[in-house]
Amino acid sequence: MEEASETSTAEGTAPSGASPTIDGILAHNRAFVERGEYERYATDKYPDKKLAVVSCMDTRLTELLAAALGLKNGDAKIIKVAGAEVAHPFGSVMRSLLIAVCELGVEDVMVVAHTNCGAQHMSGSDMIDNMRRLDVSEERIEFARHCGIDFDRWLAGFGDTEESVRKSVDLIRNHPVMPPHVRVAGFVMDSVTGELKPVDAR
Repeated sequence: MEEASETSTAEGTAPSGASPTIDGILAHNRAFVERGEYERYATDKYPDKKLAVVSCMDTRLTELLAAALGLKNGDAKIIKVAGAEVAHPFGSVMRSLLIAVCELGVEDVMVVAHTNCGAQHMSGSDMIDNMRRLDVSEERIEFARHCGIDFDRWLAGFGDTEESVRKSVDLIRNHPVMPPHVRVAGFVMDSVTGELKPVDAR
């Protein structure tokens, strides 16, 4: 059984227990590579527009974001995170931005939130209720609290979208180790039309 499992994985099929969704994706991927469809996406690691975009992971923006901004493969570093928030000065989003600037030549950063964001009105208590519903044990929840996780703070929504963008822009712009030449601007995108509304920085 172990040999069969290893063979299936090596050939690019889903390992035992994977979902039908992943099986379908792997089948598409094999055909994509075999047909050479990757060739039209060829580029390198340096963004042609020297641009990084921090945006939301919302499914409505999967293709809309790049289309509305006129970006093609290779133009920009796009960092997706719930709510388009730079939530911590030394978290993974800020780390990615610093790598983009210091290693990959980015000179402009856009923070692009969007209307009707699902992360806007999140609450820690609601998320914990959902965890319980999805069979996360009380013991594990309490263990996380014991490790110092404040769910109300960690999983809270941001309320005012424009204010959230302002805070993220301010954090990036005034970060102690962000090179001073980097230009940072904030926007709210209409989730339907893709229209960008600039957010005035304070």
